[in-house]
Amino acid sequence: MTAANDEQCRNLLISLRKIIQAIDQHSIVLKKNFGLTGPQLVTLQAVSFYAPISVTQVSKIVSLSQASVTDITQRLEKKGYLSRNRSTNDKRKTDIVPTQKGIAMLDAVPPLLQERFTMRFSKLERWEQLMIESAFERVVSMMSAQDFDAAPIMITGEEK
Repeated sequence: MTAANDEQCRNLLISLRKIIQAIDQHSIVLKKNFGLTGPQLVTLQAVSFYAPISVTQVSKIVSLSQASVTDITQRLEKKGYLSRNRSTNDKRKTDIVPTQKGIAMLDAVPPLLQERFTMRFSKLERWEQLMIESAFERVVSMMSAQDFDAAPIMITGEEK
C-alpha cells in the first residue's frame, strides 16, 4: 500500500468515526433533553404514524428485534407515551397507540438525524446522490462479513 493510499484509508476511517460520533451525540442530546433514547423515539414515531399497530409490525418497521421493541414499548408505556389496547379485530392481539403525552413529545423533539440528512441529501444533484450511495454500499460490503437488515434510521441499536 502506498503512502497516498494509507492517507486515504485513514481519512475514510476518520469520516466513518465522525458519523458514529454524530449519531451517538444526537442520542445523548435526546436522552438528556427529552428522556428518550434514539430507539425509543423511532419506536414512538412508528407507533404514532401507523397506530394502531402490533409489536411485530413495529419491529419490522424500525428493524429492531421483537424482544427489543417489546422492552422499548413497555418503557414508553411506563412513561405515559404509549397505550396498549386489545385489538378490536382480534381479541388475542394487542394494539399499541400513542397517548396525547406521546404525541406532544413528538411535537417537542428535534428532527431525527436522518431527517436532517435526508433534507440535505435531497438538495444534491442526482448524479452526486448516486455516487454517494454507491460509495457507501461499497464501504458496507468491505466492512461487513454478513448482510445486515437495516432501516434508514440513524440510531445505534444497543440503547433501549
